[in-house]
Amino acid sequence: MDKGPYSVPAMATWPLRPPVETHPDETSGPVSALACVRAAARGVAALADPAVLAGAAVEAVWLGAHVATWPVGLVTGAGRPPEPSYRLEHLPPVQRGLLVSDVEAAGTPILLVHGVVSNRSIFTLLRRGLTRRGFSNVFAMNYSTVATDVRTASLRLAEEVEQIAAETGFERIHVIGHSLGGLIARYYVTRLGGDARVHTLVTLGTPHEGTRVAYAVPTRLARQMRPGSGLMRELARPAHGCRTRFISYWSDADAAIFPQRSAAIRHRDLTARNVRLHGAGHLTLPMLGDVVHGISAALAQLDADGTTVRSGATPLSRRD
Repeated sequence: MDKGPYSVPAMATWPLRPPVETHPDETSGPVSALACVRAAARGVAALADPAVLAGAAVEAVWLGAHVATWPVGLVTGAGRPPEPSYRLEHLPPVQRGLLVSDVEAAGTPILLVHGVVSNRSIFTLLRRGLTRRGFSNVFAMNYSTVATDVRTASLRLAEEVEQIAAETGFERIHVIGHSLGGLIARYYVTRLGGDARVHTLVTLGTPHEGTRVAYAVPTRLARQMRPGSGLMRELARPAHGCRTRFISYWSDADAAIFPQRSAAIRHRDLTARNVRLHGAGHLTLPMLGDVVHGISAALAQLDADGTTVRSGATPLSRRD
C-alpha cells in the first residue's frame, strides 16, 4: 500500500544472535541487455516529467551543500544530549505539545545512520526537524564505508545502540537509515537479533532488494548490494517473530536505486509501510519536509505493537 506518511516494551532475550552464515562470494548474475534497454527507455521518458526535473535541480543543490558540510560531520553532531531538563515554558509549542501528550515518545532515542560516501552531516535538516517537533534524544553515528561490509557495519551499529541504551535508560530505540544505513540497520534487526532493541526502523532510499547501479562499482560492499547477492538472499530468509516495525520511503526518481521499487520492503515476516515519493533524488530524501513530517507523526503515534495511539492516524500495514 503506497500512501502518504501517516512505549517501549520490556527487553527480550539478549545478547545478539550471530549471523547464520557468511557469504564470501557476493557476486550475482549479470544484467540482461534487454533489461538495460528497457531501463534506458524509462529513463528518457522520466526526463520529460517536470517533477523529476525539479527534483534533479534540488538534488544538485543538496549535493553541493552536503559536500560543503561533509568535513564538519566528521567531528561534530554525534548528539550526546546534556542532562534532561524538566521545564517546559521555554520550549516552542510543538515541542511542548509532544512532551505533554507523550513524554515517553518524546524521550525515546532516535539513532540516524548514514549511507555510502557520507557521514552524519547528511541528517542536518532531518535532525533539526525532529528536535523542533519535540524529540529530545536524537543521535547520529559515523562509520567507515571504505574497508567494511554490511555485516561488519551492523556489528558496529549494535555497539552504538547498546551505548545509547545504557546512556538513556531506554531499552528500545528508533533507527533511521539513509541508503546503505538502512540496509545495515535491517541486517542488524533481522539477522542479529536487533529487533529486541529497535522499536521502529525507518529507511530512506535503501536498496532492500539490491540495486543494479552497484554493478558499476567493483568493491565487496557494492557486490553485496547487487540484486540476488548472498546478502540479499540472506535478508530474504524468514524472520519469524520480528518485533521491529518498518517504514520505507522510496522515490521513483532515485538514481542510486534501480529498479526504484527495490527500495520498498516486501517480506512476508516484516510489518512494513512503504511510502512512495515522486521526483525526489537520493540525497534529497533526508531533507524533504514530507519525510520529516511523516517520520515525526509515525514515531509520535506508533504503539509498541505497531498500532496507533491516536484516532485517525494511518496504521502500518503488511501490504505494499
